[in-house]
Amino acid sequence: MSTDRCPSCGTPGMEIFHEAPAVPTNSCILMETREEALAYPRGAIRLGFCHSCGFISNLAFEPALTEYSGRYEETQGFSPTFNAFHRALAERLIERYDLHGKDIVEIGCGKGEFLMLLCELGGNRGVGFDPGVRHERIQGPAAESVRFVPDFYSEAHAEVQGDFFACKMTLEHIAPTGDFVRALRNAIGERVGTLVFFQIPETTRILESCAFEDIYYEHCSYFSPGSLARLFRRSGFEVLALSTEYQGQYLTVEARAAPEPVDQASLPEEQDLDRLRDLVGSFPGRFAAKRAQWEERIGAVAAEGRRIVLWGSGSKAVSFLTTLELGDAIQYAVDINPYRQGHFLPGTGQEILAPEALKTYQPDLVVIMNAVYQEEIARDLERLGLAPELVAL
Repeated sequence: MSTDRCPSCGTPGMEIFHEAPAVPTNSCILMETREEALAYPRGAIRLGFCHSCGFISNLAFEPALTEYSGRYEETQGFSPTFNAFHRALAERLIERYDLHGKDIVEIGCGKGEFLMLLCELGGNRGVGFDPGVRHERIQGPAAESVRFVPDFYSEAHAEVQGDFFACKMTLEHIAPTGDFVRALRNAIGERVGTLVFFQIPETTRILESCAFEDIYYEHCSYFSPGSLARLFRRSGFEVLALSTEYQGQYLTVEARAAPEPVDQASLPEEQDLDRLRDLVGSFPGRFAAKRAQWEERIGAVAAEGRRIVLWGSGSKAVSFLTTLELGDAIQYAVDINPYRQGHFLPGTGQEILAPEALKTYQPDLVVIMNAVYQEEIARDLERLGLAPELVAL
């Protein structure tokens, strides 16, 4: 047991169940050269589990080691599969909460795609916060209705109010999660009924399948449905809905600001503490077995002289390679995002290629970093006249 207090509920004594001593402290930063990539700073992961609320945190996380800037390239907006999901999500929220002619605030808006969708489809006005926003890439019918602040959202920006707050794939990057959600509730103040929507990776799936590719330095906070709902309720929100989406990879919460304390019965999907305890207890053994299987598989293919590439050059790829320590067996990663092509993976140094480059390289095995995109990738390979073996994480 550890004496560390849970960053979500404040209970002391988190149980350490997974450690990685030296991983790149950023996995979406664009590296200009292989040498720069190999020399990128590293940090430690020590995942601790809170038996009281179910929250998981990297207790070794140091925020100063991470970088969120214009060279942080995280967008998934070049994928037709992802764009269809994104648009359907925006349409659903607009319809459910009558988001027409409203003020929308997005915390951690990335390159602005989702905020622009909400404003375009609903005729809304928007403000987006993200230090990695690239103003030159903001375009579309809603561009005149949205402004972007290249900064982290904090109490310093409490004067920016909205009818609807969105925060997608950002809370997992924030270590003092309880402080952050309470700060948002304090900023909303007396505007009881203000709606919030958060989307984060779903941790139960990560634990169940030992998805080590989804454990990396920037993700210092991990939520299950129960731990997420409990955090929002403690922080002064009424939880309206919990759901898992995108083949179970994303966890979402819809909530509204309520008078404190929030007296609300828990939802059925929140009853997960016993299951989480079991998964955490068995994780080390299952992780060791899965890691050994992948090392054997990649090592055998490489020993036969067959060419292997990863499809996907983001965080999953960096975690996959640094966990297995088989970087020399894989020379390239592929990505459809043109802003990533020609750069190198932090920590392991693989060059990132455009899909068209595979016509020359002729891979024998393509390891797909996210199974959601397998059909899309298979179509791209067929279009290129290639038929390598495909295997998805």
